[in-house]
Amino acid sequence: MRADRLVATLLLMQSRGQVTAAEVASELEVSVATARRDLTALSSAGVPVYARPGRHGGWSLVGGARTDLTGLTASEARTLFLLAGPAASGSPELKAALRKLVRALPRTFREDAEAAAEAVHVDATPWGGADRSRPPLVERLQDAVVRRRRVRLVYEGRGGETERLVDPWGLVDKDDRWYLLAGTERGRRTFRVDRVRTAEVTDESAERPDDLALEEAWADVVTTMERRRSLVSAVVLVDRRFVPVLRDHFGQHCTPGPPAADGRARVRVAAHTAVSVAEQLAGWGARVEVVEGDAVKEELRRIGAELLSRYGER
Repeated sequence: MRADRLVATLLLMQSRGQVTAAEVASELEVSVATARRDLTALSSAGVPVYARPGRHGGWSLVGGARTDLTGLTASEARTLFLLAGPAASGSPELKAALRKLVRALPRTFREDAEAAAEAVHVDATPWGGADRSRPPLVERLQDAVVRRRRVRLVYEGRGGETERLVDPWGLVDKDDRWYLLAGTERGRRTFRVDRVRTAEVTDESAERPDDLALEEAWADVVTTMERRRSLVSAVVLVDRRFVPVLRDHFGQHCTPGPPAADGRARVRVAAHTAVSVAEQLAGWGARVEVVEGDAVKEELRRIGAELLSRYGER
């Protein structure tokens, strides 16, 4: 779009002080004639741009005038590129946007910004885990959120596939798993995008609460889910050196307590069911001793009996 080029041209002049039509054409990937027309258009529109003829001439802002359309400080620019750089590795559009933004930055900012963009590489695949690539439906759902269009979903839940007409409110990327927050006939609902089989964006206008704050709505979802995931708890004794490993397994549902008399660490762990707690502890064998939580003990006895029945001596 021409408006985009005019803004980019103005920022380029600001960062370099003086430019030629050929330089503008090279930076913005347009013809020299187009660049010259854009420079003339800026001047005709009242922007303080003037041409200096001659061998060392070019186009400049009158009196060194500055129009800081980015509004970025050096620190803000560096932080922006640190965050956006890793994400750009899988997005050609974001790469192109960052290149354009680098050109628009003042020259003193550019080196740090470019270094920041390449300082971090994100590998979201856990050791030994499968690659969680971005679901292909994310972009379609994002478009529906932005354009405020209802979406007809075919969703695979616990009870099988169902068809639902939803008002998309926003998307959340949590630990490389995407979720759609949406309004339904039964109120707010959360859908895992990898369980969406089809998503048809309709021409119907979607309703979105005027006071909706996506971050706050998601925080409420997280609080509710984490509460459900900690309905059943047990207290275990374990060698202190294993506490970090236990915390990796149970996350925030692992709470160390005062040490036991024999020096072992006392830790409370929790999950949504006794079976889930037991399944995560069973692999620890005798390294973990459950001292509180009868339901978890019973499940461990059941698991042990099943294993003994299958793999014990015949």
